[in-house]
Amino acid sequence: MLSGVATSQTAPSTVLNNQINLGDVFAEQTLNVETVTDGFSASTIAPANSALISVQNTDAAMTSNQENAGAVLAHGVVNVGTNGGANSNFTTTAVGNAGTAAADNGTLTGRATQLNTGPVTARSQLEAHEAELHDMSMSTLAQGNSQGLTLINGAMGVRVSQGNTANVLADGGAIASAITGTAAVAGTATGNNITLSGTEQSAARVITEQSNAGITQASKFTAYGSSYLTSTAASASGNNLSATNEGPLLDVASSQYNTAYVRAQAEATSYQFSAAQVGAHGVGNSALVGNYGTEVVLDNIQTNAGGGVEVVASFEGNDGYDAVVSSTAMGNAVTGYACSQCNGQMTIKNNQVNSAEVGARTTTTAGSARSVSGVTTATGNNASFYVSSPGT
Repeated sequence: MLSGVATSQTAPSTVLNNQINLGDVFAEQTLNVETVTDGFSASTIAPANSALISVQNTDAAMTSNQENAGAVLAHGVVNVGTNGGANSNFTTTAVGNAGTAAADNGTLTGRATQLNTGPVTARSQLEAHEAELHDMSMSTLAQGNSQGLTLINGAMGVRVSQGNTANVLADGGAIASAITGTAAVAGTATGNNITLSGTEQSAARVITEQSNAGITQASKFTAYGSSYLTSTAASASGNNLSATNEGPLLDVASSQYNTAYVRAQAEATSYQFSAAQVGAHGVGNSALVGNYGTEVVLDNIQTNAGGGVEVVASFEGNDGYDAVVSSTAMGNAVTGYACSQCNGQMTIKNNQVNSAEVGARTTTTAGSARSVSGVTTATGNNASFYVSSPGT
């Protein structure tokens, strides 16, 4: 039983949600800009199924079933002629099944099931060949299934099951004549994603099951004539679980099975550069479970097989100051932690099996620079468990 949370004395609400999408879902946007002062904003979002279940100062029992078989596409294009302005934002998101369950000063119990069999593609392109931009951020996100769990002084007992058999792709990039401020370009692709966030003395017991097949790929390419501060990043995960809490208990039983080919590729060029960062990260199965509270219980099972994990990162510049390039590839990765200042205690059971190829490659080319560094890491199975102070 979960305890330590004040709830109402009324009978709990019941929610039964069933969603099936069989048709294609697409959102496309083209934004043409010659010159702007403040900047531009472009948001393109395409979910096949979306559901929100939330309780405040009461209790609820939920059953949510989502199934998508249609192709999902989010495609955003921004063309800039002369000047992109001071601060610009560019987001593109495609999701097969998206769910959110939240408990605010209440208790939420039940089950969420998500199945995606349709291809999911998020693609964004910034075309500014002759233009100048100051600060610019670009985020491209593709997910087969995504379930969020949120607690604010709440309690939760939930089972989440996710299955994805389709290709999931986050693609695109940016071309600009000059970046005079900061440019952050990132692409993220995930077959299955679960995120739990608990605050204000919350408690949770969850069971998660994730299975991913097909191809999961994130790729980002940037090319600048001159640049001040830039980052180009690509992250691809077959199955991802992130569960963090502040409260008496976080109890997670996680099972992840990935057979998809997972690829993350980030490539950048800048003829003249001040500071350039390029990073690519790919993992078959990833789990993070941490509680800044009394207790963490984690039973983790991860199996990565089949297609393998491939990560590529590269940077090329003619003349500049600092360049940092990194690529990280892992078959299975898990991290668990508890709070030492809260008399934290961990109970961990971990089983990881990787039978797929895992490879990382980094290439850095600089004609003239102050400093150049490259880091390449490839790991079959990685586990880290620790008790530490908050913020460390």
